[in-house]
Amino acid sequence: MALNDPVTRLKILVFLLAGFPLAWLVVLAINSQLGANPVEFITHFTGTWTLVGLMLTLTVTPLRQLTGYAHLLRIRRMLGLFTFFYASLHFITYIWLDQFFDLHAIIKDVYKRPFITVGFIAYLLLIPLAVTSSNAMIRRLSAKRWQSLHRLVYVIAILGVIHYWWLVKKDIRQPLIYAGILTILLGWRVIRRQRAFYKSR
Repeated sequence: MALNDPVTRLKILVFLLAGFPLAWLVVLAINSQLGANPVEFITHFTGTWTLVGLMLTLTVTPLRQLTGYAHLLRIRRMLGLFTFFYASLHFITYIWLDQFFDLHAIIKDVYKRPFITVGFIAYLLLIPLAVTSSNAMIRRLSAKRWQSLHRLVYVIAILGVIHYWWLVKKDIRQPLIYAGILTILLGWRVIRRQRAFYKSR
């Protein structure tokens, strides 16, 4: 990769920015600045960056359509994989630091608390998207089937917002912001498809 290549520079910038939250979390942990409840802090921190990653991944296509800068699509995979990475940290924090791998307690929690059920389903749906993110998997599945599978990201994003909304219960200001952003991003896609449909008639 040549550093004078604009796509390479863009990828490096996105990599550094996407990795910064993890680096910041490590710094906070080393300096014992995770608050009175470190497990809760890490859980919320990784969950927040999972949602941010989802929103940024979904922003790539509208931004490319608005700007005409096709190279933006080259960073969508990286953003998606970073989203899966933070979602995995979020999940591991829950099953390890919160539940200590107590399978019975985890199953009971998933069954009894709807926000955990929704979050668990969203994470399971993320796994096949991460596994099939490579060019080799695109060729193996065929582009059409791959696209159909990766439309699950819309369902995952909706479930992620619901997960956060049901978690906070009372102060829904932040979940409302994510819900608003997601509505705009999904609405953009619906309007574009409707326009394309009417033009093709």
